[in-house]
Amino acid sequence: MQYFDGCPNWTIAAERLASIAQTHPAMTVTHRLVETPEDAEAIGFRGSPSILVNGTDVFPDPSAPVGLACRIYVTPDGFAGAPTLEQLQAAIRAS
Repeated sequence: MQYFDGCPNWTIAAERLASIAQTHPAMTVTHRLVETPEDAEAIGFRGSPSILVNGTDVFPDPSAPVGLACRIYVTPDGFAGAPTLEQLQAAIRAS
């Protein structure tokens, strides 16, 4: 998971990923702090939190700008700052 400290939503995503990892012993969750606009540009960071599986964004949004910003996810309950637990589980299964 990629994130920046200015976004409050990365902790929600981290908690949900940790919950999934508890039932999948082979799953490793890593966190990458993106600290500068230059870092964001270098890795193509399209907002916090970004969830990657094997280096691929599982919720790609090519229209989102690269930079230090909070990301918006479309969930069954509307817009949110992190994907739901169910969305994360489905995205991980599909990857």
